[in-house]
Amino acid sequence: MAKKRSETMEENRVKLIAAARKAFAEKGYAAASMDELTAEAGLTRGALYHNFGDKRGLLAAVVDQIDTEMASRAKEIGTRASDDWQGLLAEGAAYIEMALDPEVQRIVLLDGPAVLGDPSQWPSQSSCLQATRQTIERLISQNALKPVDAEAAARLLNGAALNAALWIAASDEPEHVLPKAVEAFGALAAGLLKASA
Repeated sequence: MAKKRSETMEENRVKLIAAARKAFAEKGYAAASMDELTAEAGLTRGALYHNFGDKRGLLAAVVDQIDTEMASRAKEIGTRASDDWQGLLAEGAAYIEMALDPEVQRIVLLDGPAVLGDPSQWPSQSSCLQATRQTIERLISQNALKPVDAEAAARLLNGAALNAALWIAASDEPEHVLPKAVEAFGALAAGLLKASA
C-alpha cells in the first residue's frame, strides 16, 4: 500500500511539473493560473500544495528540472571535444547558447531569478559547479592551467556563463548578443591557460 501511494505521489509530481513547465513557458510565472495548471494535470490544488508547498515551490522544481537538463546537454557537448580544455569551452558556450531557447529564457533566466533569487544558490547549479571544478583540477594537474584555486576558477567561469545567458535572455536582440557573449567567455577562460614556454 505504501509503495502504491509513493508511486501515485511521484506520478502526481511528474504531472504537475509537466503542466507547470508548459504554463510557465507559455504565460510566464505570474500569469500562470494554479487552477488551470492543476486542471491540466487532472489534479487538485491540494496535490500541488502537498507536493510543492506553493506556486513558488513548483517553479523551483520546474527550474531545477530544466537547469539540470541544460547542464546535462552542455556536458554532453563538452564530451565531444578533443580535450578537457576544448570541452570546458564548449560546455560554457553551449550553456550560453541555450539562452536563445524560449522555454529556458522565460522560466530559468527571467522568471527563475525574479522569483527564486540568486541562481548561483540553486541546487542544480551546485552539481554543475562541481563538474566544472573537477575539469579544472584535471587541467591544472595536466599543467595546462595556471595553479589557481579550482573552486574559485569554477565559480568564476560558471558565473560568467550564467551572466552571459542572463544578458542574452534580457536582451532585445539576443541573436546579436550571443556571439559577443561566447567570444568574451572564451577570452576570459583563456586567462586561466598557462603560457606556453
